[in-house]
Amino acid sequence: MKTIKAIIIDDERLAREELKSILKNIENIEIISEAQNGIEGIEQCNSLKPDLIFLDISMPEIDGFEMLKKLEDIPHVIFITAFDEFALKAFEVNALDYILKPIDPKRLNETLLKIEQKEDFESSIKSISRKNRKLNSEDHIFIKDGENCFYIQLNQIRLFESDGNYVKVYFDNKRPLILRSLNLLEEQLDSDVFFRTNRKYIVNTHYITKIENWFNGGLMFEIENHSEKIEVSRRQASKFKEYFSI
Repeated sequence: MKTIKAIIIDDERLAREELKSILKNIENIEIISEAQNGIEGIEQCNSLKPDLIFLDISMPEIDGFEMLKKLEDIPHVIFITAFDEFALKAFEVNALDYILKPIDPKRLNETLLKIEQKEDFESSIKSISRKNRKLNSEDHIFIKDGENCFYIQLNQIRLFESDGNYVKVYFDNKRPLILRSLNLLEEQLDSDVFFRTNRKYIVNTHYITKIENWFNGGLMFEIENHSEKIEVSRRQASKFKEYFSI
């Protein structure tokens, strides 16, 4: 198992010391640095590229959530905080866990064990800007849309819709926009899972609930939790039948 490189980001020195004391008894965790505020945390994360950060929320200058928005790449995050009112917001940014101070060593160890058990950990901790390979459905992507940030697995995304110079991303009840052309996005996505239906849409084939024949040899897809049907052009319908048929 690869050693997990971690950074502790907390404005309280005693809290950092307590966490380091607990972590020294846990295998495969290497604390490569620590920061006493969000500004230092950004600098260290951008330069050291940790696999994991232990992050406080309430800190001077910028809090933990604001710090995440300013990172170049988002590592795994475990929030360590004295406040319980931010738990929902923490999981909205896909935190691995939200642990209250004083830290329960057993709870922390269970969370870290989940990381070790993830078969895809080696790939999921890589930089989010993976330009030289196809992204598979287990990969996470970071999306920043205005003040909202998301860190989600590709397999949670139902479809991508071209919207001018942007692409609208559909997952859960969210519709954030990313500045990207659908053509460039298609080149990065795994064609075993994501299929280009026409000039406007790329769909996650795992979310197709119904397929109908359509005019001129085309097809019509119904997508889970999507109110509109997605038309598949005749050319793309032929590709779909050829690729996905037995």
